[in-house]
Amino acid sequence: MKRYAMQHLIEWKEDPGHLPMIIRGARQVGKTWLMKEFGREAYAGYVYFNFDEEDALKSIFEHNKNPQRIIELLSLVAGEKI
Repeated sequence: MKRYAMQHLIEWKEDPGHLPMIIRGARQVGKTWLMKEFGREAYAGYVYFNFDEEDALKSIFEHNKNPQRIIELLSLVAGEKI
């Protein structure tokens, strides 16, 4: 199962016309683990934000509609360029 899911994500990444991805599933089945592992394996760097546990992150989207500004603010929170 792990190899199938990871291969699917790698194929998504390599598709030049890929659309944003939404990962859905039951609770506690490994969605977060899969995305973190995908970030480690498929990219030189990645950041992880948990919007459910960090209320300050929610306010970034409540007060900003400009995608560039949102990325700048998330970069500040992460401590690295996004």
